[in-house]
Amino acid sequence: MSASLFRVAARGPSSALRAVARPQPVVARAGLAASSSFSTSVRMRSEHKEETFEEFTARYEKEFDGVQDVFELQRNLNNAFAYDLVPSPSVLAAALKAARRVNDFPTAVRIFEGIKAKVENKGQYEQYLAELKPLREELGIELKEDMYPEETA
Repeated sequence: MSASLFRVAARGPSSALRAVARPQPVVARAGLAASSSFSTSVRMRSEHKEETFEEFTARYEKEFDGVQDVFELQRNLNNAFAYDLVPSPSVLAAALKAARRVNDFPTAVRIFEGIKAKVENKGQYEQYLAELKPLREELGIELKEDMYPEETA
């Protein structure tokens, strides 16, 4: 037997021998068809359907209503803001209520920073602020720009 095919290893006082075969390359034989029943590529099929904005809104309102701790709140916010859209005011209201429920003031302030980053212009941001102002005042959430005004010098 060839030494390249087997490796002999002795361990311990029992001197048990093990033979380990090295893998040999697969060579196509002339009599076999070149293509086999196995594919080398994977077909990527998505089982998920497209979600409408209304379904997205309902799903995230439900997610924020079920939040029990800060980790869940922040995870849901990261997921909601990861989409290529700005969440509706009702989703943001549910997120703000969840932040209050888990007593996380910094995250509540950061929700407004996320809105500011996601909207296309300042006018849209002002519309969100106007829509959420009663809830913001009720929960005692201040905006970052109110707490730290930019000094113009």
